[in-house]
Amino acid sequence: MSAEQLALAFPAAESFAAEDFILSPATEEAWRWLALWPDWPAGRLVLVGPEASGKSHLGAIWRRRSGAAVVPAAALSIAGVPHQISATAHLLVENAEAAAGEPERERALLHLLNLVSEHGGTVLLTARLPAPRWLLTLPDLRSRLMASASVAIGAPDEALLAAVLAKHLADRQLACDGALLRYLVARLPRSFAAIAHAARLLDGIALAEGRRIGRAQAARVLAALAED
Repeated sequence: MSAEQLALAFPAAESFAAEDFILSPATEEAWRWLALWPDWPAGRLVLVGPEASGKSHLGAIWRRRSGAAVVPAAALSIAGVPHQISATAHLLVENAEAAAGEPERERALLHLLNLVSEHGGTVLLTARLPAPRWLLTLPDLRSRLMASASVAIGAPDEALLAAVLAKHLADRQLACDGALLRYLVARLPRSFAAIAHAARLLDGIALAEGRRIGRAQAARVLAALAED
């Protein structure tokens, strides 16, 4: 059975509450930088991390604190700029590297950064790659980003991956004991994305079979992932 067959489409009610964010050596520096708001250099922070590493969770925590508006970089446009600034002038730009190499998006992002700065606001940009690796074409935009603070979510250790997997499962109202978590984490790729994918597959199996997840279900998920 393939991973696609196991991954039934049941959305999870993911918790982005501050108390549910998992602090670890990999995430504590990013947490500290968010706590420094609004005293970021140049009023901007670039938050870098791989897929499913917690960028959206940190962004949601910051949005509640700052009252920021949010815009995906892929939706940036010159015409939309006036509507993308909130009354508080704080802004969250998600997947910011998606603006790179797209002339209108780059111009819109530069305009947004300038407007927020003029209003005394702040900008949090999330991305999978650090800004120096974005394929930017506008020198002024590159200059603004190079002057911004940047923090990266570090590589996870097994304890963090186990905690992240437990959270993903709890968000799906699935119980999993410590032994099963350790069994899975020891055999899964050491990435946040792999952990999130495994949780989705386990959720699909549990819902399809109407039973608690156990070693047999976990082994099926590992076998399905190995086929990908």
